[in-house]
Amino acid sequence: MPKSRQIEWDEKATAAANARRELPPLVSRYFGLVRELLAKDPSPPELHRLRLATKRLRYTLELFRPCYGPGLETRMAELREIQQLLGEVNDSAAAGRLLANAMREPAQLGHVETFLEERADAKAQAFRKHWVEVFDAAGRERWWTEYLERQAR
Repeated sequence: MPKSRQIEWDEKATAAANARRELPPLVSRYFGLVRELLAKDPSPPELHRLRLATKRLRYTLELFRPCYGPGLETRMAELREIQQLLGEVNDSAAAGRLLANAMREPAQLGHVETFLEERADAKAQAFRKHWVEVFDAAGRERWWTEYLERQAR
């Protein structure tokens, strides 16, 4: 998944005008990146890239808090939830890798490795379900972009 492009800041425009111009396409690219990766049925470790993309988007939006009202806080809370779900996937996958590297004999891992792999898969499925049914439900991308286009102060 390619890294997001930099926001092009117009020094002659206000922060709100820059936000209205740059944030809606940024959010649309985020939706597109997540959809593209999920279409490839990524493994739990591959989902870590989505967590990083989610963090980058959330941190960027936080910079523009003064330009928006409480609707931005609602949207950022939804991003935090996505980030949390992806963090749970990553924690399980990372714990499995750490244990595999720490144990000299693979047989020592036994049930623990299986448990962590199953947990990572279950958490990945929970993320996918939430993404499809809640975050990326019909009209949700528009809900984001229209707010960011119109509401900047």
